[in-house]
Amino acid sequence: QVQLVESGGGLVQAGGSLRLSCAASGSIFSINTMGWYRQAPGKQRESVATTTSGGYINYVDSVKGRFTISRDNAKNMVYLQMNSLKPEDTAVYYCNLAQIGPFPASRREYWGQGTQVTVSS
Repeated sequence: QVQLVESGGGLVQAGGSLRLSCAASGSIFSINTMGWYRQAPGKQRESVATTTSGGYINYVDSVKGRFTISRDNAKNMVYLQMNSLKPEDTAVYYCNLAQIGPFPASRREYWGQGTQVTVSS
């Protein structure tokens, strides 16, 4: 199994910055995708940013140019640097890892507990 623990959330003013961190542990395979998702009250959970083990990165349009996702494979960590924050960014942010597990081969997905990000206007 895999465990994911997020940190770095908090309350900031519009225009401010936060850096989220996610520490992964357990049976992590070389080929995987890690990313950040968020969910605001009354809304569906959405993908914010993802990065594959091959180095490909994808952002939702609303955060392009403001957020940066990065990985440290040696430490099994993924980060989300959030700049120029807007009230619309307010949500619970979740770390995610997806990989193909064995016996039999199947896609397996793991989630952290979430960290609250609140941006005041």
